[in-house]
Amino acid sequence: MSKQTLEQYISGNISKAFAFEVKPIIKNNLNPKFELRPYQIEALARFDFHLNNNPTRKKPTQLLFHMATGSGKTLVMAGVLLGLYAQGYRNFIFFVNSANIIEKTRDNFLNARSSKYLFNETLSNVGKHISIKEVANFEAADQENINIVFTTIQGLHTQLNAPKENSLTYEDFEEKKIVLLSDEAHHINAETKKGKRTKDEMEALVSWESTVDKIFSANTENLLLEFTATSDLQHPEIAKKYHDKLLFDYPLKQFRKDKYSKEVHVLQAELNPFERALQAIILNQYRKKVFEKNRIHVKPVVLLKSKTISDSKSFYDEFINGIQTLTPARIKKISGNSTNKVISKIFNYFDVHDISIDNLISELQEDFSESKCISVDSKNDSIEKQLIINSLEDGDNEYRAVFAVDKLNEGWDVLNLFDIVRLYNPTVAVHKGKVGKTTMSEAQLIGRGARYCPFRLTEEQPRYQRKYDDIDNELRICEALYYHAAHNPKYIAELNKALQAIGLKATPEEEKKKSTAKKSSSQIIKKQTKGQSNQFKLDKSIRDKIYKKKLLSGNSSVQNIFRSRASTNNQTARKIHYLNSFERRILRKAVNKLPFYRFSNLQRHFPHLKSISEFLTSDDFTNNIKVEIAGSQEDVKHPTNQMKLEIAVDVFDEISKAIA
Repeated sequence: MSKQTLEQYISGNISKAFAFEVKPIIKNNLNPKFELRPYQIEALARFDFHLNNNPTRKKPTQLLFHMATGSGKTLVMAGVLLGLYAQGYRNFIFFVNSANIIEKTRDNFLNARSSKYLFNETLSNVGKHISIKEVANFEAADQENINIVFTTIQGLHTQLNAPKENSLTYEDFEEKKIVLLSDEAHHINAETKKGKRTKDEMEALVSWESTVDKIFSANTENLLLEFTATSDLQHPEIAKKYHDKLLFDYPLKQFRKDKYSKEVHVLQAELNPFERALQAIILNQYRKKVFEKNRIHVKPVVLLKSKTISDSKSFYDEFINGIQTLTPARIKKISGNSTNKVISKIFNYFDVHDISIDNLISELQEDFSESKCISVDSKNDSIEKQLIINSLEDGDNEYRAVFAVDKLNEGWDVLNLFDIVRLYNPTVAVHKGKVGKTTMSEAQLIGRGARYCPFRLTEEQPRYQRKYDDIDNELRICEALYYHAAHNPKYIAELNKALQAIGLKATPEEEKKKSTAKKSSSQIIKKQTKGQSNQFKLDKSIRDKIYKKKLLSGNSSVQNIFRSRASTNNQTARKIHYLNSFERRILRKAVNKLPFYRFSNLQRHFPHLKSISEFLTSDDFTNNIKVEIAGSQEDVKHPTNQMKLEIAVDVFDEISKAIA
């Protein structure tokens, strides 16, 4: 086995220009409101490179996209599907462990009226219309369109090993190339993680994993594409299995560092469950007011988590009654918690804005009335209810509180969840220094809630990233998830370890480095004026330099050996252009081609930079960059868009080397 993993191989071989290109069939057919982020573009480019440019590719091909919770794996999946259509693939099987994830994905792929529909209004390839169709099998599948079977892992196994009329059979795969799309793919590794097995287990190995392997191996052109945020890549057997299959690894730790997640705060309180829930909805209501004050249309949601279904039903009734009969005394008990800064800040805000306790009670009774609370604990919840809790961001969805047990641990794609209330107080077991499975599961639920809820106040701000980490701004509460728990230091310590393990919280070592870097940065800024500090702008030498670019114009010359002068068909002309005279989309495309200009990397050099747009349009950065173009008279005067792109890439590449 090679020491180099597939991911390392691709990182070392993919070219700059190739790495950040998205094919037209993908770009033109994805829903334009879901702008592809740099890491999603990289994931798609890695896939394209491996499929078409990697001589070491094995067939049939199995690949893993290991991407953080909330990083948009399903959008990447949709992009992969479109790219494969252009390469002749028509038949896809989407399978997952949970039925509610199927309903969500079916809605995202097929329901054009859904707010989370992933595709454009109309789909086409080279001018030809495409449809996405759900099918039960591929026997009579339409080879002009995209055909998808949606199924659970268990359902797929049952269909193939106990076939019924119109269901999938192994014969479906013999002469057709199939793409298997596995969501929450860590579930198909049940057998892999076992290692040694008993005799009975060996005899009963007709399992989900072996079923998938049998389909996968039926045709050399088949693809098995796995998507998950929680594959145990540290497990020896899993690490061995994915050594040559891990295509892209974008962990939660990097996702958080790149500011695509909410920040997470754990709020302990010596309060009974209802009072803890009350504190959470007061914080949630305050956040709603901050959004409204800044004219941002976001409805914050609270998740109230019980240990059992019966506990959840009981607390649901207690909560509804408690809100209906809410008294000023109960509110004052919360406001009296002056030891907590965020609670003090909330009630100070209410005082400043003349929001009385009576007014607050009226608001809570309206916004958290029974008609705006939903329980999703029943094993027989309807498809309609599943779609409701996956559309909590929609303008016509008025639900503010969700009551659950474990049903939402996977596949819940809600961005406006801001508060999670743990209603029971767990007993902390001893795990020999390791984090327990239950606590790790809780940390992963928090990870789902930490998906960033996009907003911005100006066009210059990034929409999908945090903006107020180091600023004392009231909107900072709108970029944070609060986990409300009973006062239990031992459990919170274990939970913090779990959050650090999955990358959602900085480790003590990272915090120390961050503190040291911040202190060092502060000392530098004190020594330098704002105008002199490269913390705030590009160095003057970089901004004032005139960059030079020679175009390959096709000029030629004829030399007569009996004459001393050459006869040319054109003279080289020169002209200085401002980079800001080029179309913004060209400049954007140029920086997208260069990995250096990932926003997270730029911020390491310029911590106060708010966006890529600011880098391109501010006089403190590249707005007034000049480039001298040499070439034919016509090219120099009117460069084509392709020429402008080549010029911009070269200039930005030179600037990146000067910065670094």
